[in-house]
Amino acid sequence: QVQLVEFGGGLVQAGGSLRLSCAASGRIVSIYDMAWYRQAPGKQRELVATITSGGNTNYADSVKGRFAISRDNAKNAVYLQMNSLKPEDTAVYYCNAEVQEYYHGSPGHYWGQGTQVTVSS
Repeated sequence: QVQLVEFGGGLVQAGGSLRLSCAASGRIVSIYDMAWYRQAPGKQRELVATITSGGNTNYADSVKGRFAISRDNAKNAVYLQMNSLKPEDTAVYYCNAEVQEYYHGSPGHYWGQGTQVTVSS
């Protein structure tokens, strides 16, 4: 069973920065795409950023130029550096990974438990 564990959420003032981390563990052969999503109260979960195993990235328009996704393949980890935070960035942030496990025929998608990010005005 693959587990994703997130770290780094918290309370920050507008204009501040936070760095989220997410590490995968389990019987992992390889990890393909990794991503960060977020869900604000009363809203649907939305995609924030993605990164392929080769390092190609994509961002939601609302975070372009402020957030940066990166990964460390040796550590099975993905990170989200969030700068110039705004109150509208307040949400629970989830990491997601497409993982090929040992003894499984095809890769599966796994989610972390979520970490709260609150930006005060």
